[in-house]
Amino acid sequence: MTRESRWGADRMPDQDGRVCVVTGAGSGLGLATTRALARRGARVVLAVRDEEKGRRAVAQLTSEGVGGRLELRPLDLTDLASVHAFADGLTSDGVHPDVLVNNAGLMAPPRTLTAWGQEVQFAANHLGHFALTGLLLGLMADSDDPRVVTVTSANHRRARIFFDDLTGERAYAPMGYYNQSKLANALFGWELHRRLGAAGSRVRSVLAHPGYTATGLQTAAPVGRVRFVFGRLLLPLAQAPEQGALPQLYAATAPQARGGELYGPDGAGELRGAPHRVELAPRATDPAAAARLWQLSEQLTGVTFALPAVL
Repeated sequence: MTRESRWGADRMPDQDGRVCVVTGAGSGLGLATTRALARRGARVVLAVRDEEKGRRAVAQLTSEGVGGRLELRPLDLTDLASVHAFADGLTSDGVHPDVLVNNAGLMAPPRTLTAWGQEVQFAANHLGHFALTGLLLGLMADSDDPRVVTVTSANHRRARIFFDDLTGERAYAPMGYYNQSKLANALFGWELHRRLGAAGSRVRSVLAHPGYTATGLQTAAPVGRVRFVFGRLLLPLAQAPEQGALPQLYAATAPQARGGELYGPDGAGELRGAPHRVELAPRATDPAAAARLWQLSEQLTGVTFALPAVL
């Protein structure tokens, strides 16, 4: 994509008649994504853990004139029962998403385990989205141009999966386990693309990363040096959520966005800028690691996909 053709929200195709589910839609990138989709005519389901924050977001967007196309539903990605309840609710209400944006994220908290015994970043950022995608794929099958957009981070390039210590019991580092979850996002989105292709599915699995964007991610959970560096010291370098959301909006709506590809900012270091195709780390396209993570994720969530494995 040349700089002359740099993509912005004003170039987003009309979304009238399309249904989009956005996780973490109450603030930050999720709220910016919801706003942009609704302004282009989409019906957006805001999937939020904090319902009060979600209600404030809906009120804000309603005051901006897009409230009639919004629907709030609770979703806690660290709670498998909540993930199932969310999917069951869409099914019983006859909601068939055209787009699922796996956006919600948690960064660098003190070591915390969920009620089902998983490290909270791995659960919220990867496992919950893995389960949600598996439960919603059937609802998306007959949609027009269905897409799953999984939001990762440039940090996936400096990560590895701690298969022998997923919960950080032996050696937990907040940013190391955040990076693990972002590599898991990348591996999942890429492997989902391969399996969808093998199944002959029309669903596209596309990846995006926002660069460095000023959201609550840097201050809501991190403590100590991580919070100081990302939440204060480097914050003046960050772009606004409306700019940071562009890669995932491109992945969700642009006709030329291709399955299995990663879209991120076109500026120096992929920190900011307009969306364009960027490279996945070799670790994110390792078939053996992807298959191992997929099998493990099915075991830990109890959610299986009706998709063939790819050698």
